[in-house]
Amino acid sequence: MEVRPWVGAHRTFEMDDSDQHIPVSIAFIGGGSLNWAAELMADLARDTRLRANVRLFDIDHAAARRNAEIGARFAGVSRGAPASYTASASLAEALDGADVVVISILPGSFDDMAQDIAIPAAFGIPQAVGDTVGPGGFVRALRAIPMLAEIARAIRDHAPRAHVCNLTNPMSVLTGTLHAVFPGIRAWGECHEVTKIRRQVAQIANDRAGEAHYGHRDVQVNVLGINHFTFVNRISLAGRDMMPAYLEFVRAHMQEGWVQTEPGKDEEHARYFGTKNLVAFDLFRRFGIPAAAGDRHLAEFLPVSDYLNAPERWGFALTPVAYRVRDREAKLQRAEALRTGERAPRASRSDEALVDQIVALMGGEAHVSNVNLPNIGQMPDLPEGSIVETNAVFTQGGVAPVCAGRLPAALGTLVRDHALRQAALLRAVLDADSAALFPLFRSDPLVAPMPEQAAREMFAQMLAATSHVLPDDLKGAA
Repeated sequence: MEVRPWVGAHRTFEMDDSDQHIPVSIAFIGGGSLNWAAELMADLARDTRLRANVRLFDIDHAAARRNAEIGARFAGVSRGAPASYTASASLAEALDGADVVVISILPGSFDDMAQDIAIPAAFGIPQAVGDTVGPGGFVRALRAIPMLAEIARAIRDHAPRAHVCNLTNPMSVLTGTLHAVFPGIRAWGECHEVTKIRRQVAQIANDRAGEAHYGHRDVQVNVLGINHFTFVNRISLAGRDMMPAYLEFVRAHMQEGWVQTEPGKDEEHARYFGTKNLVAFDLFRRFGIPAAAGDRHLAEFLPVSDYLNAPERWGFALTPVAYRVRDREAKLQRAEALRTGERAPRASRSDEALVDQIVALMGGEAHVSNVNLPNIGQMPDLPEGSIVETNAVFTQGGVAPVCAGRLPAALGTLVRDHALRQAALLRAVLDADSAALFPLFRSDPLVAPMPEQAAREMFAQMLAATSHVLPDDLKGAA
């Protein structure tokens, strides 16, 4: 099958000779975000190519207004053309005329997430994250699919030619929702998990050079898989094949691991999000291909007995929702300090690729990123139409997935099973086929070993706990 881009209408801009910035109108859905919105503001302040008009929409309008005030402060420290920020009163208002739509919402609440974790734990299923697969990811998808379906219909009606970036998990199912509800949508799913292996490779090169010369953006990888269960079969840096060096690194750290934390994070964050990469290294031992995502996500795609029953042994933590609540409160305090001027904004570049992607789509330099797209042949061993994660080329013509190749056969079987389940879950929710849901829930590798009656009881409890945000036609699925 030919792999081709989704080609959109080319935009032409009338710019004054003195202003070479590329104009772009961005609708940010979930514009009260305390994480992704702030990342985008800092990135736009650091960027020198775009002139952005950002419209923030959130069901919590006060949060969107707060972020608009914070955005104005970031505009004041811009290195290029200052971005403008406004809080939109409605989704339609935010979308009208948008060139780019960014979706970053929380499907439900932290209380819902706490139940996604606590109920399975009571039945003997620990989850490190619980937002992608397993019982937590499944029930989160039940809450989120109708929300993304509503957003997709609004994009169809108000911004049908916009480029759409989904940042919300479960990434595969929700990016699939956008395409299923609005088949003409030009949407991709954006995730930074692959940054982890790129950082490792940059560190290997820096250790060999004896100086901190390289960063993760200097590392190129060929990505294969589905979101949070990704792998790479080629690695290069500065024209050099880095796969031999990486495999040597894995063998050297196979037993004790290699500690990896996110730069700039505090000790508590490192405790719950840092890993030793032992799961990734063990998957390399088992399947012969480097794993690219973080251990906390990778572990959830396999039976509990593989990794989740002994997270300390494998060097990662089960992140409690209570920590997320504390972290959110700290972010609220930082946001208020930014809004009032007690804290100074910084024009800094995050790990995210979104601004580079937008520049390319608006006619600037082409850009290559790993993203989530419908499978039109870029992964021939996975189901056609399912959402897969590979590299893609961003240009003014659209987003063109790169042919990634095939996974090792045994691993491909595992990935295909998850991809099929995700596609079937999406279809069942959109078709209001509640009878199909429990068999799909039951077939997940974390749930499958359970006695059927216990699995039914767990599913019933999880549905009851989240029923306040479920559509009526899904509430009786248990």
